Amino acid sequence: MKNQFRKSLDGIFSKWASARGIEALPQYSLEQPPKNIGGDLACNIAMLLSKQLKANPRKIAEELVPLIDKELSGLTQPSRIAGAGFINLTFLDSFVYDGLKNILEKKDSFGRADAGLGEKVLIEFVSANPTGPLHIGHGRGAAIGDSLSRIYSFMGYDAKREYYLNDVGNQMRMLASSVEARYLEQKGENFTFPEDGYKGEYIRDIAKSFLEKRLEPSEDNFRKFAVSEIMNGINSDLSAFRVSFDSWFSEATIALDKNADGGKNTQVESVCEWLKDGGFAYEQDGALWFASSRYGDDKDRVLKRSDGRFTYLASDIAYHKNKLERGYSKLIDLWGADHHGYVARMKAAVQALGSSPDKLVVILYQLVSLVRDGKPVAMSTRSGEFVTLKEVLDEVGTDACRFFFMLRAPDSQLEFDLDLAKKQSSENPVFYVQYVHARSHSIFAQSGISFEENFARGTDFEVLTAPEELELIRKMIFFPDILELCLKSLSPHHLTAYLMELADSYHAFYEKCRVITEDKKLVRARLALIKAVTVVIENGLGLLGVSAPRKM
Repeated sequence: MKNQFRKSLDGIFSKWASARGIEALPQYSLEQPPKNIGGDLACNIAMLLSKQLKANPRKIAEELVPLIDKELSGLTQPSRIAGAGFINLTFLDSFVYDGLKNILEKKDSFGRADAGLGEKVLIEFVSANPTGPLHIGHGRGAAIGDSLSRIYSFMGYDAKREYYLNDVGNQMRMLASSVEARYLEQKGENFTFPEDGYKGEYIRDIAKSFLEKRLEPSEDNFRKFAVSEIMNGINSDLSAFRVSFDSWFSEATIALDKNADGGKNTQVESVCEWLKDGGFAYEQDGALWFASSRYGDDKDRVLKRSDGRFTYLASDIAYHKNKLERGYSKLIDLWGADHHGYVARMKAAVQALGSSPDKLVVILYQLVSLVRDGKPVAMSTRSGEFVTLKEVLDEVGTDACRFFFMLRAPDSQLEFDLDLAKKQSSENPVFYVQYVHARSHSIFAQSGISFEENFARGTDFEVLTAPEELELIRKMIFFPDILELCLKSLSPHHLTAYLMELADSYHAFYEKCRVITEDKKLVRARLALIKAVTVVIENGLGLLGVSAPRKM
Protein backbone atom coordinates (compact mmCIF):
# COMPACT_ATOMS: atom_id res chain seq x y z
CA MET A 1 0.00 0.00 0.00
CA LYS A 2 2.89 2.35 0.74
CA ASN A 3 4.16 1.75 -2.79
CA GLN A 4 0.97 3.30 -4.16
CA PHE A 5 1.81 6.53 -2.34
CA ARG A 6 5.53 6.31 -2.97
CA LYS A 7 5.03 6.27 -6.75
CA SER A 8 3.06 9.53 -6.57
CA LEU A 9 5.47 11.13 -4.12
CA ASP A 10 8.53 10.13 -6.18
CA GLY A 11 7.21 12.15 -9.10
CA ILE A 12 6.48 15.21 -6.95
CA PHE A 13 9.80 15.14 -5.11
CA SER A 14 11.91 14.43 -8.21
CA LYS A 15 10.40 17.34 -10.14
CA TRP A 16 10.83 19.70 -7.17
CA ALA A 17 14.43 18.59 -6.51
CA SER A 18 15.43 18.67 -10.18
CA ALA A 19 14.31 22.29 -10.44
CA ARG A 20 16.80 23.05 -7.67
CA GLY A 21 19.74 21.21 -9.20
CA ILE A 22 19.40 17.91 -7.34
CA GLU A 23 19.65 15.06 -9.83
CA ALA A 24 19.41 12.02 -7.53
CA LEU A 25 16.53 11.96 -5.07
CA PRO A 26 17.64 10.83 -1.58
CA GLN A 27 16.22 7.57 -0.20
CA TYR A 28 13.42 8.88 1.97
CA SER A 29 11.30 6.88 4.39
CA LEU A 30 7.52 6.55 4.37
CA GLU A 31 6.52 4.97 7.65
CA GLN A 32 3.66 4.85 10.11
CA PRO A 33 4.26 7.56 12.73
CA PRO A 34 3.86 6.94 16.47
CA LYS A 35 0.22 7.00 17.60
CA ASN A 36 0.68 10.12 19.72
CA ILE A 37 1.76 12.10 16.63
CA GLY A 38 -1.22 11.18 14.48
CA GLY A 39 -1.53 10.54 10.77
CA ASP A 40 -1.16 7.35 8.75
CA LEU A 41 2.18 7.93 7.02
CA ALA A 42 5.14 10.15 7.84
CA CYS A 43 7.75 11.22 5.30
CA ASN A 44 11.23 12.59 6.08
CA ILE A 45 12.07 13.91 2.59
CA ALA A 46 12.32 17.53 3.76
CA MET A 47 15.04 16.70 6.28
CA LEU A 48 17.09 14.86 3.68
CA LEU A 49 16.75 17.58 1.06
CA SER A 50 17.67 20.23 3.63
CA LYS A 51 21.11 18.66 4.03
CA GLN A 52 21.75 18.86 0.29
CA LEU A 53 20.33 22.36 -0.11
CA LYS A 54 21.54 23.65 3.26
CA ALA A 55 18.05 25.00 3.88
CA ASN A 56 15.47 24.91 6.66
CA PRO A 57 13.64 21.53 6.44
CA ARG A 58 10.38 23.03 7.61
CA LYS A 59 10.52 25.62 4.80
CA ILE A 60 11.08 22.81 2.30
CA ALA A 61 8.13 20.89 3.76
CA GLU A 62 5.95 23.99 3.40
CA GLU A 63 6.78 24.12 -0.31
CA LEU A 64 6.13 20.41 -0.83
CA VAL A 65 2.83 20.12 1.06
CA PRO A 66 0.65 21.97 -1.53
CA LEU A 67 2.10 19.79 -4.29
CA ILE A 68 1.40 16.64 -2.26
CA ASP A 69 -2.14 17.69 -1.41
CA LYS A 70 -2.93 18.41 -5.06
CA GLU A 71 -1.58 15.03 -6.21
CA LEU A 72 -3.21 13.00 -3.41
CA SER A 73 -6.45 14.97 -3.14
CA GLY A 74 -8.63 11.89 -3.60
CA LEU A 75 -6.70 9.81 -1.10
CA THR A 76 -5.57 11.95 1.82
CA GLN A 77 -6.63 14.84 3.98
CA PRO A 78 -4.56 18.05 3.89
CA SER A 79 -1.00 17.18 4.93
CA ARG A 80 0.44 18.36 8.24
CA ILE A 81 4.00 19.31 9.08
CA ALA A 82 5.28 17.88 12.34
CA GLY A 83 8.45 18.54 14.30
CA ALA A 84 11.45 19.75 12.35
CA GLY A 85 9.85 18.99 9.00
CA PHE A 86 8.15 15.59 8.88
CA ILE A 87 5.24 15.57 6.44
CA ASN A 88 2.33 13.56 7.85
CA LEU A 89 -0.35 12.09 5.60
CA THR A 90 -3.79 11.06 6.85
CA PHE A 91 -6.06 8.89 4.73
CA LEU A 92 -9.52 10.08 3.74
CA ASP A 93 -12.30 7.93 5.21
CA SER A 94 -13.32 7.04 1.64
CA PHE A 95 -9.84 5.57 1.07
CA VAL A 96 -10.15 3.58 4.29
CA TYR A 97 -13.56 2.19 3.25
CA ASP A 98 -12.15 1.23 -0.15
CA GLY A 99 -9.41 -0.64 1.69
CA LEU A 100 -12.01 -2.60 3.65
CA LYS A 101 -13.89 -3.47 0.48
CA ASN A 102 -10.63 -4.61 -1.13
CA ILE A 103 -9.98 -7.06 1.72
CA LEU A 104 -13.48 -8.52 1.39
CA GLU A 105 -13.10 -8.90 -2.37
CA LYS A 106 -9.65 -10.49 -2.34
CA LYS A 107 -10.24 -12.75 0.69
CA ASP A 108 -7.42 -15.30 0.97
CA SER A 109 -5.51 -13.45 -1.77
CA PHE A 110 -5.38 -10.23 0.23
CA GLY A 111 -1.73 -9.30 0.63
CA ARG A 112 -0.65 -11.54 -2.24
CA ALA A 113 1.58 -9.78 -4.78
CA ASP A 114 3.61 -10.39 -7.90
CA ALA A 115 6.55 -8.38 -6.55
CA GLY A 116 8.89 -11.32 -7.01
CA LEU A 117 8.01 -11.74 -10.70
CA GLY A 118 8.81 -15.43 -10.43
CA GLU A 119 12.41 -14.84 -9.30
CA LYS A 120 13.98 -18.14 -8.25
CA VAL A 121 14.93 -18.19 -4.57
CA LEU A 122 16.39 -21.18 -2.71
CA ILE A 123 15.96 -21.20 1.05
CA GLU A 124 18.11 -23.78 2.82
CA PHE A 125 17.30 -24.30 6.47
CA VAL A 126 17.37 -26.79 9.34
CA SER A 127 19.99 -28.99 7.59
CA ALA A 128 20.66 -30.71 10.91
CA ASN A 129 23.29 -33.44 10.87
CA PRO A 130 21.73 -36.93 10.76
CA THR A 131 23.40 -37.80 14.06
CA GLY A 132 20.53 -37.15 16.46
CA PRO A 133 17.03 -35.74 16.89
CA LEU A 134 16.18 -32.09 16.27
CA HIS A 135 16.65 -29.82 19.27
CA ILE A 136 14.82 -26.56 19.94
CA GLY A 137 17.52 -24.51 18.21
CA HIS A 138 16.74 -26.40 15.01
CA GLY A 139 13.07 -25.70 15.71
CA ARG A 140 13.60 -21.96 15.68
CA GLY A 141 15.47 -22.17 12.38
CA ALA A 142 12.72 -24.39 10.97
CA ALA A 143 9.95 -21.96 11.95
CA ILE A 144 11.78 -18.93 10.53
CA GLY A 145 12.84 -20.66 7.31
CA ASP A 146 9.45 -22.21 6.64
CA SER A 147 7.55 -18.97 7.29
CA LEU A 148 9.90 -16.95 5.10
CA SER A 149 9.41 -19.53 2.35
CA ARG A 150 5.64 -19.15 2.64
CA ILE A 151 5.87 -15.35 2.51
CA TYR A 152 8.26 -15.40 -0.46
CA SER A 153 5.86 -17.63 -2.41
CA PHE A 154 2.88 -15.47 -1.41
CA MET A 155 4.71 -12.39 -2.71
CA GLY A 156 5.29 -13.82 -6.17
CA TYR A 157 8.69 -15.48 -5.88
CA ASP A 158 9.48 -18.99 -7.09
CA ALA A 159 10.72 -20.00 -3.65
CA LYS A 160 11.99 -23.52 -2.97
CA ARG A 161 12.96 -25.08 0.36
CA GLU A 162 15.96 -27.36 0.70
CA TYR A 163 17.47 -29.50 3.45
CA TYR A 164 21.20 -30.20 3.12
CA LEU A 165 22.08 -33.60 4.53
CA ASN A 166 25.63 -33.86 5.92
CA ASP A 167 25.86 -37.62 5.46
CA VAL A 168 29.61 -38.11 4.93
CA GLY A 169 32.75 -37.58 6.96
CA ASN A 170 34.04 -38.35 10.42
CA GLN A 171 30.69 -37.72 12.12
CA MET A 172 29.19 -40.60 10.15
CA ARG A 173 31.99 -42.93 11.21
CA MET A 174 31.48 -41.82 14.81
CA LEU A 175 27.74 -42.46 14.53
CA ALA A 176 28.37 -45.99 13.24
CA SER A 177 30.89 -46.66 16.03
CA SER A 178 28.46 -45.38 18.67
CA VAL A 179 25.65 -47.64 17.45
CA GLU A 180 28.03 -50.60 17.18
CA ALA A 181 29.13 -50.12 20.81
CA ARG A 182 25.50 -50.08 22.05
CA TYR A 183 24.76 -53.08 19.82
CA LEU A 184 27.56 -55.08 21.44
CA GLU A 185 26.43 -53.87 24.87
CA GLN A 186 22.91 -55.22 24.28
CA LYS A 187 24.34 -58.54 23.13
CA GLY A 188 26.29 -58.76 26.37
CA GLU A 189 29.63 -58.64 24.59
CA ASN A 190 32.72 -56.60 25.43
CA PHE A 191 32.70 -53.12 23.90
CA THR A 192 34.57 -49.85 24.06
CA PHE A 193 32.43 -46.77 23.64
CA PRO A 194 34.20 -44.15 21.47
CA GLU A 195 35.49 -41.20 23.47
CA ASP A 196 33.61 -38.62 21.37
CA GLY A 197 30.70 -40.90 20.55
CA TYR A 198 27.02 -39.97 20.54
CA LYS A 199 25.74 -40.77 24.02
CA GLY A 200 22.01 -40.08 23.75
CA GLU A 201 19.44 -42.70 24.66
CA TYR A 202 18.33 -42.69 21.02
CA ILE A 203 21.58 -44.50 20.13
CA ARG A 204 20.54 -47.39 22.38
CA ASP A 205 17.12 -47.42 20.70
CA ILE A 206 18.72 -47.60 17.25
CA ALA A 207 21.04 -50.41 18.36
CA LYS A 208 18.11 -52.32 19.86
CA SER A 209 16.14 -52.00 16.63
CA PHE A 210 19.20 -53.08 14.60
CA LEU A 211 19.52 -56.17 16.80
CA GLU A 212 15.81 -57.00 16.57
CA LYS A 213 15.91 -56.83 12.77
CA ARG A 214 18.89 -59.23 12.79
CA LEU A 215 20.85 -57.14 10.33
CA GLU A 216 24.42 -58.00 9.37
CA PRO A 217 26.76 -56.02 11.68
CA SER A 218 29.21 -53.89 9.69
CA GLU A 219 30.27 -50.25 9.80
CA ASP A 220 28.40 -49.54 6.58
CA ASN A 221 25.20 -51.19 7.82
CA PHE A 222 25.38 -49.49 11.23
CA ARG A 223 25.83 -46.12 9.51
CA LYS A 224 23.07 -46.57 6.92
CA PHE A 225 20.59 -47.93 9.45
CA ALA A 226 21.34 -45.18 11.99
CA VAL A 227 20.99 -42.40 9.40
CA SER A 228 17.73 -43.91 8.17
CA GLU A 229 16.27 -44.16 11.69
CA ILE A 230 17.38 -40.66 12.66
CA MET A 231 16.07 -39.12 9.44
CA ASN A 232 12.74 -40.89 9.92
CA GLY A 233 12.53 -39.21 13.32
CA ILE A 234 13.54 -35.82 11.90
CA ASN A 235 10.95 -36.17 9.13
CA SER A 236 8.29 -37.05 11.67
CA ASP A 237 9.16 -34.05 13.87
CA LEU A 238 9.18 -31.66 10.90
CA SER A 239 5.85 -32.98 9.68
CA ALA A 240 4.32 -32.42 13.13
CA PHE A 241 5.84 -28.93 13.01
CA ARG A 242 4.17 -28.29 9.61
CA VAL A 243 7.51 -27.96 7.83
CA SER A 244 8.11 -29.54 4.45
CA PHE A 245 10.91 -29.39 1.89
CA ASP A 246 10.93 -29.38 -1.90
CA SER A 247 14.27 -31.17 -1.99
CA TRP A 248 16.68 -33.06 0.25
CA PHE A 249 20.27 -32.65 -0.92
CA SER A 250 22.73 -35.33 0.16
CA GLU A 251 26.36 -34.31 0.65
CA ALA A 252 27.30 -37.75 -0.62
CA THR A 253 26.13 -36.76 -4.13
CA ILE A 254 28.85 -34.09 -4.32
CA ALA A 255 31.53 -35.64 -2.09
CA LEU A 256 31.41 -39.32 -3.07
CA ASP A 257 29.61 -39.74 -6.41
CA LYS A 258 31.81 -39.45 -9.51
CA ASN A 259 29.27 -37.37 -11.42
CA ALA A 260 31.44 -34.43 -12.54
CA ASP A 261 33.89 -33.94 -15.41
CA GLY A 262 32.46 -36.80 -17.44
CA GLY A 263 32.43 -39.17 -14.49
CA LYS A 264 36.09 -38.66 -13.60
CA ASN A 265 35.65 -36.65 -10.41
CA THR A 266 33.27 -35.83 -7.61
CA GLN A 267 31.80 -32.33 -7.59
CA VAL A 268 34.04 -31.48 -4.63
CA GLU A 269 37.16 -32.58 -6.53
CA SER A 270 35.97 -30.74 -9.61
CA VAL A 271 35.34 -27.40 -7.90
CA CYS A 272 38.70 -27.57 -6.11
CA GLU A 273 40.46 -28.14 -9.46
CA TRP A 274 38.43 -25.31 -10.98
CA LEU A 275 39.42 -22.93 -8.17
CA LYS A 276 43.07 -23.97 -8.48
CA ASP A 277 43.13 -23.57 -12.27
CA GLY A 278 41.48 -20.16 -11.98
CA GLY A 279 44.02 -18.92 -9.47
CA PHE A 280 41.53 -18.86 -6.60
CA ALA A 281 43.27 -21.69 -4.74
CA TYR A 282 46.91 -22.63 -4.25
CA GLU A 283 49.00 -25.45 -2.81
CA GLN A 284 51.15 -24.91 0.27
CA ASP A 285 52.66 -27.35 2.77
CA GLY A 286 51.00 -30.25 0.96
CA ALA A 287 47.51 -28.78 1.38
CA LEU A 288 45.19 -26.91 -0.99
CA TRP A 289 44.17 -23.45 0.22
CA PHE A 290 41.30 -21.22 -0.89
CA ALA A 291 42.47 -17.60 -1.27
CA SER A 292 39.40 -16.28 0.54
CA SER A 293 41.28 -13.32 2.04
CA ARG A 294 41.16 -11.69 -1.40
CA TYR A 295 37.39 -11.41 -1.01
CA GLY A 296 37.06 -10.05 2.50
CA ASP A 297 37.74 -13.11 4.67
CA ASP A 298 40.26 -12.55 7.46
CA LYS A 299 42.55 -15.35 6.24
CA ASP A 300 42.84 -18.10 3.63
CA ARG A 301 41.14 -21.44 4.28
CA VAL A 302 42.11 -25.07 3.73
CA LEU A 303 40.14 -26.98 1.09
CA LYS A 304 42.16 -30.19 1.07
CA ARG A 305 44.34 -31.32 3.96
CA SER A 306 47.86 -32.65 3.50
CA ASP A 307 46.53 -36.18 4.15
CA GLY A 308 44.19 -35.87 1.14
CA ARG A 309 40.94 -35.36 3.05
CA PHE A 310 38.67 -32.55 1.90
CA THR A 311 37.32 -30.06 4.43
CA TYR A 312 33.69 -29.15 5.06
CA LEU A 313 34.40 -25.87 3.27
CA ALA A 314 35.25 -27.72 0.07
CA SER A 315 31.92 -29.55 0.21
CA ASP A 316 30.06 -26.33 0.99
CA ILE A 317 31.64 -24.54 -1.97
CA ALA A 318 30.70 -27.42 -4.27
CA TYR A 319 27.17 -27.38 -2.85
CA HIS A 320 26.74 -23.64 -3.44
CA LYS A 321 28.16 -23.99 -6.95
CA ASN A 322 25.48 -26.61 -7.52
CA LYS A 323 22.82 -24.20 -6.23
CA LEU A 324 23.97 -21.46 -8.60
CA GLU A 325 24.04 -23.86 -11.54
CA ARG A 326 20.40 -24.70 -10.84
CA GLY A 327 19.51 -21.13 -11.78
CA TYR A 328 18.68 -19.57 -8.43
CA SER A 329 19.21 -15.81 -8.35
CA LYS A 330 19.12 -15.63 -4.56
CA LEU A 331 20.46 -18.17 -2.06
CA ILE A 332 19.22 -17.81 1.50
CA ASP A 333 20.92 -19.92 4.19
CA LEU A 334 19.73 -20.10 7.79
CA TRP A 335 22.51 -20.93 10.26
CA GLY A 336 22.87 -20.94 14.00
CA ALA A 337 24.63 -17.82 15.31
CA ASP A 338 27.68 -19.92 16.23
CA HIS A 339 28.44 -20.15 12.48
CA HIS A 340 28.93 -16.37 12.13
CA GLY A 341 32.61 -16.81 11.32
CA TYR A 342 31.68 -18.91 8.29
CA VAL A 343 29.77 -16.15 6.48
CA ALA A 344 32.75 -14.25 5.04
CA ARG A 345 34.39 -17.35 3.57
CA MET A 346 31.15 -18.52 1.92
CA LYS A 347 30.52 -15.10 0.41
CA ALA A 348 34.13 -15.20 -0.81
CA ALA A 349 33.42 -18.58 -2.39
CA VAL A 350 30.33 -17.30 -4.20
CA GLN A 351 32.36 -14.38 -5.55
CA ALA A 352 35.18 -16.68 -6.66
CA LEU A 353 32.58 -18.78 -8.47
CA GLY A 354 31.78 -15.74 -10.61
CA SER A 355 28.64 -14.49 -8.89
CA SER A 356 27.96 -11.44 -6.78
CA PRO A 357 28.50 -12.18 -3.08
CA ASP A 358 25.13 -10.48 -2.54
CA LYS A 359 23.47 -13.51 -4.13
CA LEU A 360 24.15 -15.36 -0.89
CA VAL A 361 22.18 -14.09 2.09
CA VAL A 362 22.86 -15.70 5.47
CA ILE A 363 20.37 -15.39 8.31
CA LEU A 364 21.98 -16.11 11.68
CA TYR A 365 19.53 -17.01 14.41
CA GLN A 366 20.30 -16.85 18.11
CA LEU A 367 19.82 -19.41 20.87
CA VAL A 368 16.55 -20.34 22.53
CA SER A 369 16.33 -20.67 26.30
CA LEU A 370 13.42 -22.37 28.05
CA VAL A 371 11.70 -21.12 31.20
CA ARG A 372 9.31 -23.05 33.45
CA ASP A 373 7.84 -21.74 36.73
CA GLY A 374 9.90 -18.60 36.21
CA LYS A 375 13.17 -20.55 36.27
CA PRO A 376 15.56 -21.53 33.47
CA VAL A 377 15.22 -25.10 32.19
CA ALA A 378 18.45 -27.09 31.82
CA MET A 379 19.04 -27.33 28.08
CA SER A 380 21.12 -30.50 28.20
CA THR A 381 21.89 -33.43 30.49
CA ARG A 382 25.25 -34.76 31.64
CA SER A 383 24.97 -37.43 28.99
CA GLY A 384 24.87 -34.69 26.35
CA GLU A 385 21.20 -34.95 25.42
CA PHE A 386 19.57 -31.66 24.44
CA VAL A 387 15.95 -30.67 24.90
CA THR A 388 14.38 -31.91 21.68
CA LEU A 389 11.90 -30.15 19.44
CA LYS A 390 9.53 -33.09 19.90
CA GLU A 391 9.51 -32.65 23.68
CA VAL A 392 8.50 -28.99 23.35
CA LEU A 393 5.91 -29.78 20.66
CA ASP A 394 4.37 -32.47 22.85
CA GLU A 395 4.15 -30.03 25.76
CA VAL A 396 2.87 -26.81 24.16
CA GLY A 397 1.63 -27.79 20.69
CA THR A 398 2.67 -26.76 17.19
CA ASP A 399 0.81 -23.43 17.05
CA ALA A 400 2.34 -22.02 20.22
CA CYS A 401 5.76 -23.39 19.39
CA ARG A 402 5.90 -21.81 15.93
CA PHE A 403 4.44 -18.47 17.05
CA PHE A 404 6.77 -18.18 20.05
CA PHE A 405 9.85 -19.02 17.96
CA MET A 406 9.01 -15.99 15.79
CA LEU A 407 8.24 -13.45 18.50
CA ARG A 408 11.71 -11.93 18.15
CA ALA A 409 14.04 -11.11 15.28
CA PRO A 410 16.38 -14.02 14.42
CA ASP A 411 19.42 -12.13 15.71
CA SER A 412 17.81 -11.68 19.15
CA GLN A 413 18.05 -14.35 21.82
CA LEU A 414 14.67 -15.86 22.62
CA GLU A 415 13.32 -16.80 26.04
CA PHE A 416 10.56 -19.38 25.58
CA ASP A 417 8.15 -19.43 28.54
CA LEU A 418 6.59 -22.91 28.52
CA ASP A 419 3.90 -22.00 31.06
CA LEU A 420 2.85 -18.94 29.07
CA ALA A 421 2.71 -20.95 25.84
CA LYS A 422 0.16 -23.30 27.44
CA LYS A 423 -2.11 -20.62 28.92
CA GLN A 424 -5.63 -20.36 27.53
CA SER A 425 -5.84 -16.61 28.11
CA SER A 426 -5.03 -13.28 26.51
CA GLU A 427 -1.60 -13.37 28.20
CA ASN A 428 -0.58 -16.01 25.67
CA PRO A 429 0.17 -14.14 22.40
CA VAL A 430 -0.87 -16.95 20.04
CA PHE A 431 -4.08 -17.61 21.98
CA TYR A 432 -4.77 -13.85 21.95
CA VAL A 433 -4.54 -13.72 18.14
CA GLN A 434 -6.38 -16.99 17.48
CA TYR A 435 -9.20 -15.95 19.81
CA VAL A 436 -9.98 -13.00 17.53
CA HIS A 437 -10.68 -15.45 14.72
CA ALA A 438 -12.78 -17.76 16.89
CA ARG A 439 -14.75 -14.90 18.48
CA SER A 440 -15.56 -13.45 15.05
CA HIS A 441 -17.03 -16.75 13.89
CA SER A 442 -19.00 -16.95 17.14
CA ILE A 443 -20.51 -13.52 16.43
CA PHE A 444 -21.55 -14.68 12.98
CA ALA A 445 -23.23 -17.74 14.49
CA GLN A 446 -25.22 -15.44 16.80
CA SER A 447 -26.15 -13.04 14.00
CA GLY A 448 -27.96 -15.57 11.86
CA ILE A 449 -26.18 -14.16 8.79
CA SER A 450 -23.95 -16.48 6.79
CA PHE A 451 -20.22 -15.94 7.01
CA GLU A 452 -20.12 -16.67 3.27
CA GLU A 453 -22.28 -13.61 2.54
CA ASN A 454 -20.72 -11.28 -0.06
CA PHE A 455 -20.25 -8.20 2.11
CA ALA A 456 -18.27 -6.38 -0.58
CA ARG A 457 -21.62 -5.66 -2.24
CA GLY A 458 -24.67 -4.03 -0.73
CA THR A 459 -22.87 -2.81 2.39
CA ASP A 460 -22.82 0.83 3.45
CA PHE A 461 -19.33 1.10 4.95
CA GLU A 462 -19.79 4.80 5.68
CA VAL A 463 -21.83 3.98 8.81
CA LEU A 464 -18.55 2.79 10.35
CA THR A 465 -17.58 6.09 11.94
CA ALA A 466 -16.43 5.12 15.44
CA PRO A 467 -12.68 5.76 16.01
CA GLU A 468 -12.23 2.08 16.97
CA GLU A 469 -13.79 0.94 13.69
CA LEU A 470 -11.66 3.22 11.55
CA GLU A 471 -8.52 2.32 13.51
CA LEU A 472 -9.21 -1.39 12.96
CA ILE A 473 -9.60 -0.92 9.20
CA ARG A 474 -6.47 1.22 9.05
CA LYS A 475 -4.52 -1.51 10.82
CA MET A 476 -5.73 -4.14 8.34
CA ILE A 477 -4.88 -2.25 5.16
CA PHE A 478 -1.20 -2.18 6.18
CA PHE A 479 -1.02 -6.00 6.07
CA PRO A 480 0.64 -6.13 2.59
CA ASP A 481 3.30 -3.67 3.77
CA ILE A 482 4.09 -5.89 6.76
CA LEU A 483 4.75 -8.80 4.40
CA GLU A 484 7.11 -6.62 2.36
CA LEU A 485 8.89 -5.67 5.58
CA CYS A 486 9.28 -9.35 6.51
CA LEU A 487 11.08 -9.99 3.22
CA LYS A 488 13.15 -6.82 3.38
CA SER A 489 14.37 -7.64 6.89
CA LEU A 490 14.29 -11.43 6.37
CA SER A 491 12.35 -11.83 9.59
CA PRO A 492 8.76 -13.02 10.14
CA HIS A 493 8.72 -11.50 13.64
CA HIS A 494 7.19 -8.35 12.11
CA LEU A 495 4.15 -10.44 11.22
CA THR A 496 3.69 -11.88 14.72
CA ALA A 497 3.97 -8.35 16.15
CA TYR A 498 1.48 -7.02 13.60
CA LEU A 499 -1.08 -9.73 14.36
CA MET A 500 -0.85 -8.97 18.07
CA GLU A 501 -1.40 -5.27 17.34
CA LEU A 502 -4.35 -6.17 15.10
CA ALA A 503 -5.78 -8.23 17.96
CA ASP A 504 -5.40 -5.17 20.22
CA SER A 505 -7.36 -3.05 17.74
CA TYR A 506 -10.02 -5.74 17.39
CA HIS A 507 -10.56 -6.07 21.14
CA ALA A 508 -10.78 -2.27 21.48
CA PHE A 509 -13.47 -2.30 18.77
CA TYR A 510 -15.31 -5.21 20.40
CA GLU A 511 -15.40 -3.44 23.76
CA LYS A 512 -16.83 -0.18 22.34
CA CYS A 513 -18.93 -1.28 19.35
CA ARG A 514 -21.76 -3.75 19.78
CA VAL A 515 -22.15 -5.78 16.59
CA ILE A 516 -25.67 -7.22 16.94
CA THR A 517 -28.18 -4.35 17.26
CA GLU A 518 -31.55 -3.29 15.83
CA ASP A 519 -29.83 -1.19 13.16
CA LYS A 520 -29.62 -3.65 10.25
CA LYS A 521 -27.43 -1.38 8.13
CA LEU A 522 -24.91 -1.02 10.97
CA VAL A 523 -25.05 -4.75 11.78
CA ARG A 524 -24.17 -5.62 8.19
CA ALA A 525 -21.31 -3.12 8.10
CA ARG A 526 -19.85 -4.38 11.39
CA LEU A 527 -20.18 -8.00 10.29
CA ALA A 528 -18.33 -7.02 7.13
CA LEU A 529 -15.65 -5.48 9.32
CA ILE A 530 -15.14 -8.55 11.49
CA LYS A 531 -15.18 -10.81 8.42
CA ALA A 532 -12.33 -8.73 7.02
CA VAL A 533 -10.48 -9.22 10.31
CA THR A 534 -10.84 -13.00 9.99
CA VAL A 535 -9.43 -12.77 6.46
CA VAL A 536 -6.31 -10.92 7.63
CA ILE A 537 -5.85 -13.09 10.73
CA GLU A 538 -6.22 -16.28 8.72
CA ASN A 539 -3.86 -15.09 5.99
CA GLY A 540 -1.29 -13.93 8.53
CA LEU A 541 -1.41 -17.04 10.70
CA GLY A 542 -1.29 -19.22 7.58
CA LEU A 543 1.97 -17.58 6.51
CA LEU A 544 3.35 -18.32 9.97
CA GLY A 545 2.23 -21.95 9.71
CA VAL A 546 -0.21 -21.45 12.61
CA SER A 547 -3.84 -22.59 12.55
CA ALA A 548 -6.84 -20.24 12.74
CA PRO A 549 -9.49 -22.21 14.69
CA ARG A 550 -13.16 -21.24 14.40
CA LYS A 551 -13.89 -22.49 17.91
CA MET A 552 -11.78 -22.28 21.06
